[in-house]
Amino acid sequence: MTITTLFPNTTYNYMYDEDTSPCNDFSRFKSLFLPIIYCLVFVFCLVGNALVICVLLTRKKITTTTDVCLLNLAISDLLFVFPLPFQAHYAIEQWIFGNAVCKIMAGIYYIGFYSSIFFITLMSIDRYIAIVHAVYAMRVRTATCGIIISLILWMMAGLASIPNMVFNQEVEIEQSLACVPKYPLGQETWRFFTQLEVNVLGLLIPLSILIYCYSHILKNLQSCKNRNKIKAIKMIFIIVVIFFLFWTPFNIVLFLDSLKSFHVIEDCETSRRLALALQVTESISFIHCCLNPVIYAFAGELFKAHLQRLFQTCIRCISCATSNNSTNHSHSLSTQVLGYSDSDRVL
Repeated sequence: MTITTLFPNTTYNYMYDEDTSPCNDFSRFKSLFLPIIYCLVFVFCLVGNALVICVLLTRKKITTTTDVCLLNLAISDLLFVFPLPFQAHYAIEQWIFGNAVCKIMAGIYYIGFYSSIFFITLMSIDRYIAIVHAVYAMRVRTATCGIIISLILWMMAGLASIPNMVFNQEVEIEQSLACVPKYPLGQETWRFFTQLEVNVLGLLIPLSILIYCYSHILKNLQSCKNRNKIKAIKMIFIIVVIFFLFWTPFNIVLFLDSLKSFHVIEDCETSRRLALALQVTESISFIHCCLNPVIYAFAGELFKAHLQRLFQTCIRCISCATSNNSTNHSHSLSTQVLGYSDSDRVL
């Protein structure tokens, strides 16, 4: 969720002009569809990324930068969707959680948003180094190096999210409590800056790095003979295309909405369409965090083998527990029917 759509009930009424609210009135969409979308994304993202974390911590040793990235990406996606249950309730009613929670949820969301994008970018760089600079990769693709870089990226994500935490606050609008970005009067430049920050850090820089890394990886794969070459090329194509499809529409609409800060777009109908477009494209972009475990973890043969063994272990544990419960129940029943216990048998 961006600075304009993180809290949907009064998304674009920053300075609370009298004629702004009616232009953004699509309450039916917000109250009916947004809660369903938020809940579905939350559940699927929670299950997928929890499985990734479980496999990495219990079945697979974290020995490379890739493993560190996978773990941090899963944590980032969980942070990214953590505020969604709050937003599902807020889409139906007013904000009831207080000003502190309003700021905390904005901070958690943006830290998850930026860190998720950063770790996807880092994984692309890691794959580029591993394939294109294989000799150099042996020295730098270590868990220690990955942890150090990860800490730096988490700090960057935290710093990038500060403006959003500062400006989001609980306010009363039309006798209803709302959690919205509110800027000082006459300082609408901050609104443009925070939205441009999402465009640059969330799409332009990461997408440029992805295209650079994977284009060089493709060139390298074309020059070598490998039976997994076609599969690797398909995976690269899927990663770039999915990232582009899920994030580009949202960032384009966000940039158009930021033009309202300079009064380039002022008419009511255009504002209403942009408001609805931001809600729709942002909801679509949420699905990307559900796909990350599939793209980056479950697609790997080794990771799938670890996941399969984890499921088998869980099934065996459940079977053993069920069998023990059944045995205990049968023993208890026979004791009640026959009227003696194990101690009586000994005697």
